[in-house]
Amino acid sequence: MAFQQYNLIDGYFQKSNLFHHLPVFDEIYFEGYRDRDVQVYRAVREGTACRVLAVTLIRKDEDVLWASARDLLERSVRDAAFRVQGIYSFDLLTFDVHRETNTFRYAELTQLIVNHSLKIKPGEQRLIQYASSFGLLQKKVHESWGKIVFKAAANVFNDKPMFFYALIKRMLTSSEFSRQPVILLVNDLSMTPVFNPNDQKQQMMIRRLLDDKSNTSVDFLPEVYVQDRNGVQELMSATEVVVDRHG
Repeated sequence: MAFQQYNLIDGYFQKSNLFHHLPVFDEIYFEGYRDRDVQVYRAVREGTACRVLAVTLIRKDEDVLWASARDLLERSVRDAAFRVQGIYSFDLLTFDVHRETNTFRYAELTQLIVNHSLKIKPGEQRLIQYASSFGLLQKKVHESWGKIVFKAAANVFNDKPMFFYALIKRMLTSSEFSRQPVILLVNDLSMTPVFNPNDQKQQMMIRRLLDDKSNTSVDFLPEVYVQDRNGVQELMSATEVVVDRHG
């Protein structure tokens, strides 16, 4: 059975809190995960294809909020599974946990999943948006009963000085030997951002890492973005853009 990738642009994914600070694309396709928690996308802009590697993180002292949000989302998916026919997967692509704390209604997402399940055939995908959440529903096979495999990934920042450096290094390693342009995106959901321009040690370590990458790269030099409540910064060029995350 042929697998049909869904162009996320058709579902307004470019406006999600994960992608709306990045360059404008004509096509975006979700390709799965690398290293369990790094989302991989194939995107096209101005006729040129590139890879987007995205990781979401949150501070450890806010992990309880992420866990609660995940429980709500899992409840939505679990309840939907009783009302669909077939085996599905539901990949949570992004969710603003702080924005949805008091407004998320799991039953409404459940109904959306059920409604979309009736519109897709085995091998097809559909992007589902509810508030700030975006999830990709794919139908594997048709059955008289229902099952939905749910997946969501977030990296918990453990407050160790080397954590952020190690995260950037791991993502740079994942992009090595790429034969096409690569964008690396760290999406920080924390109320107090992990990236701290005033932390001289953190900034020095990251600068050395990026300079080393610039000096040794033989292929495409990746674009490295960090976005948080303060805005978005492209680390390779040290370009900072202050934006309203909730505007």
